[in-house]
Amino acid sequence: MNGRRTSTGIPPWSMAVAAMLAIQLSNALSVSVIEQVGAAGTAWLRMCFGVIFLWVIARPAIRSLRRKDLPALLALGVVTGFMTTFFLAAVERIPLGTAVAIEFLGPLTVAGLMSKHRRALVWPLLALVGVVLLTEPWHGDIDLAGVGFALAAGACWGLYNLLTQHVGDRFSGISGLSLTIPISAVAILPIGLPQVIGGDVAWWVLPAAAGIALITPVIAFGLEMLALRRMTHTAFGTLLSIEPAFGILIGLLVLAQTPTPVQLLGIAIVIVAGAAAQRGGSRALDPSPDPEPSPPLKESA
Repeated sequence: MNGRRTSTGIPPWSMAVAAMLAIQLSNALSVSVIEQVGAAGTAWLRMCFGVIFLWVIARPAIRSLRRKDLPALLALGVVTGFMTTFFLAAVERIPLGTAVAIEFLGPLTVAGLMSKHRRALVWPLLALVGVVLLTEPWHGDIDLAGVGFALAAGACWGLYNLLTQHVGDRFSGISGLSLTIPISAVAILPIGLPQVIGGDVAWWVLPAAAGIALITPVIAFGLEMLALRRMTHTAFGTLLSIEPAFGILIGLLVLAQTPTPVQLLGIAIVIVAGAAAQRGGSRALDPSPDPEPSPPLKESA
């Protein structure tokens, strides 16, 4: 995989790796907030605070919007909101590393379907074997709801990667993110707000949610959008194959979730399947997005 550098001199693969670590850290830190206001409430608070941060960092380029931009922006906003909600609902029920590995089936399947080689579809099946080892259903205590939420998050994740690249091509910097996260907040408001209102909101919940929002969606999703503008889906997907390992690592360090040897084997199989399913490559940088009448946006998250 060619690490084509960005205009700021930062290789896109490094931004993608930093984003993965940030996402898993924010998910682990969200566990204590979930106990107070639920998964949907936590996701909604993260999106709301994300809107505030993003609008301070990068004013939305509303005047540059065109009618044909709206479908992609709306779709990405909705997908992002429910991807976060479903995944936090999964983390509420199953270990972080397991949830990430199951969720990874989504983008891995998308990568296989987009591949020019039919044999690439065998890799999602191999990853499924790894997921079975991770969930250890023979013990009889598998949480089906947790697995279901992780699979739903995976479906959203696959769509998220496709839509993020499309929106990132249209809008410079993280201006696209400043337009989609408000949509995410509105999309999950009907399920998130009731949990917040009816939850046990301790004094620290709002500051914690704000801090987590600064990590994800602001920093992590911003880095992903910048990286995807300069990488192919397959190159980005190859990097994504290590995210389950990051989930295991963060789960161990932050949540003290220790995997069994069988689960470690399952993670290894998922990683191998993800890497083998794709062939790296740099993406030729698309022409610069249309000029925006608003002041220049910062290129950092």
